[in-house]
Amino acid sequence: MTATPVLIVPGYRGSPPGHWQSWLEQQLPDTARIDGIDWNEPVLAHWAAQVRDALARASQPLRIVAHSFGCLAAVVAVADRPEQVAQLVLVAPADPDRFDCMGLKPEMTFLDERFSLSKAVPQRALGVNGLVIGSRNDPWLSYDKAATLAADWALVLHDAGAAGHINAESGYGAWPALLDLLQTPSAPAPRVSPGTAANLRKGRGSALAAVRQLTREQLQSPQDHRLWQQKTVGAP
Repeated sequence: MTATPVLIVPGYRGSPPGHWQSWLEQQLPDTARIDGIDWNEPVLAHWAAQVRDALARASQPLRIVAHSFGCLAAVVAVADRPEQVAQLVLVAPADPDRFDCMGLKPEMTFLDERFSLSKAVPQRALGVNGLVIGSRNDPWLSYDKAATLAADWALVLHDAGAAGHINAESGYGAWPALLDLLQTPSAPAPRVSPGTAANLRKGRGSALAAVRQLTREQLQSPQDHRLWQQKTVGAP
């Protein structure tokens, strides 16, 4: 394992001590968990901003290992700063259609597409090396959809089999196989041109700017001013 710094990005409700992300932090040198995030409020604009800021502050490209909703935040941030990413590993991404800009959709509005995060997350190659780890029985994202996301982002798809949502409840605390995946070389990713990267750093047409714009539109829609306690609990 190389000494490339690792940034851990947990999902909704965070990663407790028994979670594989907490175990991974103890296995690798120079590993940090993203901070400045309220794990109980999955607001993509806030989460993605924190991840992008962490990339901007880094003195060298980072290896990002994200889980569930944290994968969506990581993708937005990485789309804006691909030059700061050595490797991107997305484990059991959350289904962007289950969330809107305010967080987890109430069940009664699950089919409401106006502010779905599927309209906010990038649907293009990210220009980085990495993989999406999906499972055949993940209740929060079908394997077919995981494959679609991996193809959209030009990342390698890894089939974890019947691994559920790949969290502590799935039986993943220690996860030695993940260390092997982190060491597996992947095909070189197409890189973003210097001019494009400069524009993204200045915020012109950035992925985060698009998320913020959609968030503003939702906040200006009176019927979408909802209380957090009205939202469905138990999301990734």
